[in-house]
This record gives sequence, structure tokens and C-alpha cells, in this order.
Amino acid sequence: MKKLLIGIGIAVALLLVIALPLINTYNSLVTRSQSVDAQWAQVETQYQRRFDLIPNLVESVKGIMAQEQAVFIAIADARTRYAGADTATDQAAAANDVESALARLLVVMENYPELRSIETVTTLMDELAGTENRIAVERGRYNTEVRDYNTAIKRFPTVLIAGMFGFDPRDYFESFPGTDQPPVVDFS
Repeated sequence: MKKLLIGIGIAVALLLVIALPLINTYNSLVTRSQSVDAQWAQVETQYQRRFDLIPNLVESVKGIMAQEQAVFIAIADARTRYAGADTATDQAAAANDVESALARLLVVMENYPELRSIETVTTLMDELAGTENRIAVERGRYNTEVRDYNTAIKRFPTVLIAGMFGFDPRDYFESFPGTDQPPVVDFS
């Protein structure tokens, strides 16, 4: 009987030696995965701030710049695509389209100094510029979280546990081709 209890004790000890690191690793991966999701939510929060500001900016500028309907339509279309996007990649693509349209709007405003003198437009543009900076910061933080998560799931022996429980690599936020070039606004 004593040998049976010792055998059970050793089996339980071995099980704990194996199970506790497994549980700890699994919980660590869940925490990292949730951090990536939470950081993407921060990016989306800043996108929403941008999209909330855009209608106010557009309405402020629209009366003065009726001839620039193409820019306003591009902004509205990109906003609609973002709202209908199902994945982070689709959302990022739509957000890049918004950025491109906003950049064209900024060029337009530079060519029309009377717009800059309107206090409402100036205030909204400052808010929008601040929002763009916040978006850049949150994207950077998101990519840092993705890097940490992807590194964690690729390290041995965590890679074995990640594979067993379906922890797949996440995509980084990346700019799309052409976003490194400034937009061209042609009034001809």
C-alpha cells in the first residue's frame, strides 16, 4: 500500500511538472493574443476619431470648395469601405485610402489660403493632424505587440504549445504600395 501511494505521489508530481509549465505558457499566449487585439482596438479608436472629424471638416470646407468634389467623394468612399471591412487588413487598406484623400485635401488647402484663415477649418485641421499622429503611434504600438506575440509563438518550446492550441502568427500593419509617394493634386 505504501508503494502504491509513493507511486501515485510520483505520478502526480510528474504530472504537475509537465502541466504547470504548459498552463503557464498557454496563459502567456492568451495574454499576448489579447494584447494584440486590444492594441488593434486602439488603432480602430483613432480611426473612428478620424472618421468623426472628417464630416465636420468636409462640411466646413465644402461650401468654399465646391469644385473639389472628387476629394470629398474619395474620402466618403474610403470611409464607407472602412466601415464595411471585415478584417484588419481590409480596414488598413481603407484607412490608407482615407489618408491619401486627406493628403490631397491638405494640398488643396495649401493652394487656397482663404481656407486656412477660417477658424473652424483651422481647428478641425489641427484636430485631424493630431489624430493622424495618434494613429501613427497606435499603429507602431500595434506592430510592437504583434512582434512580441509572433516572437513568443515561434520560440521553442512555446512553438509546440502554440501549434497545439491554434495560436497563429498575426499580420503587421503595413503601408500599401504607393503610400510613400505624396499625392498629386492637379487643378487643370
